Amino acid sequence: MLPDWLAHRAATTPERSALMTGGRTWSFAELDAEVTVTARRLATLGVHAGDRVATLLHNAAGPAILVHAVLRLGATLVPLNTRLGEAELAWQIRDAAPRLLVVEQRTVAMTERARRELPELEVVSLDAAGAETLGSAALGAHDAHDAGSRPVHAPDDVLAIIYTSGTTGRPKGVMLTVGNFWWSAIGSALNLGTQTDDRWLVCLPLFHVGGLSILLRSAIYGITAVVHDGFDEHAVNRAIDDERVTIVSVVAVMLQRMLIARDGKPFPSTVRCLLLGGGPAPRALLEQCVALRGPVVQTYGLTETASQAVTLAPEDAFRKLGSAGKPLYPNEVCILARGRDDVADGAGEILVRGPVVMAGYAGRPDDTAQVIIDGWLHTGDIGRMDGDGFLYVLDRRDDLIITGGENVYPAEVEAVLLSHPLVAEAGVIGLPDERWGQRVVAIVRLAAGAPSTAHSEALRTFCRGLLAAYKTPSEIHVVGAPLPRTHSGKLRRAALREAFGAR
Repeated sequence: MLPDWLAHRAATTPERSALMTGGRTWSFAELDAEVTVTARRLATLGVHAGDRVATLLHNAAGPAILVHAVLRLGATLVPLNTRLGEAELAWQIRDAAPRLLVVEQRTVAMTERARRELPELEVVSLDAAGAETLGSAALGAHDAHDAGSRPVHAPDDVLAIIYTSGTTGRPKGVMLTVGNFWWSAIGSALNLGTQTDDRWLVCLPLFHVGGLSILLRSAIYGITAVVHDGFDEHAVNRAIDDERVTIVSVVAVMLQRMLIARDGKPFPSTVRCLLLGGGPAPRALLEQCVALRGPVVQTYGLTETASQAVTLAPEDAFRKLGSAGKPLYPNEVCILARGRDDVADGAGEILVRGPVVMAGYAGRPDDTAQVIIDGWLHTGDIGRMDGDGFLYVLDRRDDLIITGGENVYPAEVEAVLLSHPLVAEAGVIGLPDERWGQRVVAIVRLAAGAPSTAHSEALRTFCRGLLAAYKTPSEIHVVGAPLPRTHSGKLRRAALREAFGAR
């Protein structure tokens, strides 16, 4: 059992800064008190240990407090992506079956379909005023323990279920335990070190494992989490230059925008680490960052490993530029070689084993058994190890598209296009994009006799009604010939990338 880490910090370092956001700073004692109040309100609303609490919230103080309150009750957080469409949200809410759904003014309209299809769903709003209270729920006269809060965290308890898209076109809920996040924090600390004056900037969404894990680490380490509502390169640079932020977690497209905004201005010596995740990074981007004295450190992880599984050590940042580093203690990584036609130069599938590996996919034991075999998580990502044991990630899954740091699985978008009655075939690929890293491009063949009105813009409109904006193809090319396939009938996306990338 692990003692409640926020309560521990409130007792041992009560005056140390815990949370900075929206122009206000909370000490650990103040944050702990806010969490106690919110846990009482959740309990008043009927939330108990083991219940699921879904959230549809942007980054702010209230959502940050809510994370700790759900954990304190022993409930499970289900953070939903605020970029999803109504149909996607309704499906995930139905699949998660939460005891409660917490929304805010900006997101309440997005749940209209879910509330219509699930009339029994209880929805409460996070008030935008003050400390952001839950709806009109009464505070109650009982203390936090009477409300069901627990002084310890069981390592095997599921702390969060985070949905990630799957190649089958349906997302899967990744069950991450208290132990997963704990060992992720420990491994990161042993690699990067911790300092009492560290400030870790959260400009990733709290509904992503990358953002959520920083918030939890700050309580475990006793350092400050600086939470931004979304990513703005100028705001991030100001936080680094003027607000003494020491660690930042970003993806390649975010770092690129930060460097452009810096316009040649070097990074201050106070910044200890620029953690770069989200897939392989262009070497030119890394070199540009190093030229501005930016301590960029690549990292590799995924939702199924509670964020970081492999991270470059700061002392190796320049010596092994382009590598994701070595496995974080006590995790293991190996490369499973494929057939000679599929891989070369020692490349193969990246496998991860250790205490950061998820408990499984919620309600999907068969899917879990397919990816966790003998304790090894088969990531589907391709990489290689050099002679010193450093991992180099070659591809973020064969066909995965990463646009603006968001993962887009082609099969999911293809499934939507194929649901249109006039579409006979669909292939989705990612092509290079200067702003977003990649853009989503679709190639479709229309069914025989399809009217001329079934043009690409009409299909994009159709997609927008069923997909998040970042998943909606920015280009749809209508072709007359059948799409390229293997002898077994599998779509050859590599051939599509070659053909349309040349255009």
